[in-house]
Amino acid sequence: MRSLFDINELSPAEIDSLIATANDMMANPAKYAHVADGKKLATLFFEPSTRTRLSFEAAMMELGGNVLGFSEAQSSSASKGESVADTARVVSCYADIIAMRHPKEGAPLVAAMNATVPVINAGDGGHNHPTQTLADLLTISREKGRLDNLVVGFCGDLKFGRTVHSLINAMVRYPNVKFVLVSPNELRLPDYVKTDVLEANNVEFVETSDLMEVIGDMDILYMTRVQHERFFNEEEYLRLRDSYILTPDKLKDAKSDLCIMHPLPRVNEISTAIDSDPRACYFKQVLNGKFMRAALIMMLLGLEAK
Repeated sequence: MRSLFDINELSPAEIDSLIATANDMMANPAKYAHVADGKKLATLFFEPSTRTRLSFEAAMMELGGNVLGFSEAQSSSASKGESVADTARVVSCYADIIAMRHPKEGAPLVAAMNATVPVINAGDGGHNHPTQTLADLLTISREKGRLDNLVVGFCGDLKFGRTVHSLINAMVRYPNVKFVLVSPNELRLPDYVKTDVLEANNVEFVETSDLMEVIGDMDILYMTRVQHERFFNEEEYLRLRDSYILTPDKLKDAKSDLCIMHPLPRVNEISTAIDSDPRACYFKQVLNGKFMRAALIMMLLGLEAK
């Protein structure tokens, strides 16, 4: 039995296989409509989510499976003091696979160590979000035709952004990928990511607080919101939340085939005027996430399309 806690648990070859399955699913949905007949997915979401939870549920339903679960801690026995380990053991009696989101880093790993069915980390604190990374990788692959030889820019909250940390971890394994890190000083990429991931893999990166200075170099621009829920100081959040707002005029020096991404939800980091720009890929990311989660469910349950 295998679970997924961290994107690095998947080899590049396995990621390529998941991308191939997702692409085939997009092209031939009927082929996959009954792959998970009789299987049940439990979505255990201890913090709010729209896209990730509904994406998992839609993925399982489109494979022919069923879904059960909860969307907030208050509606689970956690409100009575039940541990994550016990919740995982209990839910294993009802479902064939679990997707868990939790505000505490490492909670899905604890669940995986105690469950008797596969557990997928659907986001834990500011730490990991591997299935968002799978959605991002499929988006980049479909838009650029490759996952190597790219300049990837991240802009906004690089300190608390688990989607940023996960995607960097995944992309350092592909040749000739360079990173441009744009953020205010207070929200810079954590030193441990720079040291243990970028520098340890001899990956080239640039840090700056000026988006306009570097936007012309980017093949990918990954915008992030300043995350209110990760701040302990309201005053500091209000000061930093509008640090970067992408508007059409800021794209004047950008490449014509730039891929603009965002894990969503956005607050105001990307002007709605950009939604109609052909370079806007963030809603494509949402759709891609559903197919990559379906492909992952199939892999962890050992299911194949007939």
